[in-house]
Amino acid sequence: MTYEIKGGNLPAVVCQVNAGETMVTESGGLAWMTPNMKMETTTGGGFGKALARTFSNEHMFQTRYTAEGGPGTIAFTSSFPGEIRALEITPDKPVIVQKSAYLASETGVELSTVFQKKMGAGFFSGEGFIMSKLSGQGTAFLEINGSVVEYDLAEGQEMIVATGYLAAMSESCTMDVVLIKGVKNVLFGGESFFNTVVKGPGRILIQTMPIMRMAEALIPYMPSKSS
Repeated sequence: MTYEIKGGNLPAVVCQVNAGETMVTESGGLAWMTPNMKMETTTGGGFGKALARTFSNEHMFQTRYTAEGGPGTIAFTSSFPGEIRALEITPDKPVIVQKSAYLASETGVELSTVFQKKMGAGFFSGEGFIMSKLSGQGTAFLEINGSVVEYDLAEGQEMIVATGYLAAMSESCTMDVVLIKGVKNVLFGGESFFNTVVKGPGRILIQTMPIMRMAEALIPYMPSKSS
């Protein structure tokens, strides 16, 4: 499989697959494809795994597209303005991603649900107590809201990330939640009460425009029921 990411801030990833090769996506990820791409909807590993994915805001069913009779083309698009980022997943380097970040992948990549070790990370941080894990072997594509900024954290090195901005991190990283210090900062700082602290070693991907922040910015311009 080869691919090209096109479209700027409204991106699509166009994949060229050989005969017999398969791409996997969730419901609604397909944009276009050649006629020889055979579609098959599956539970992606059984009903148990399908049900578990719903807890991390992923779809219960996955769709497999296989090129038959020769090479094929298939494209997947992001559901929100931003970037599509390709990740090379290997058995020794799984990646933890935010809810709904997974777009598509090769069949060697397994999508599963992972529970954060510290429950505070889920109840307060906005990143989610339940997240998704990409493991196995192959290329996976993520949806990034806005642009993406990457950091490689050394052992013990920390980065404080505001609610909703953490897109992905190496499984070797740990995540915790801290209360913003200072009463005035909490009450008048304009931020949430909590921040997410990510500790290395590993790589983190930060997105610059989470959907929730976009929604908050649009609320004052939405018509009210009384108008």
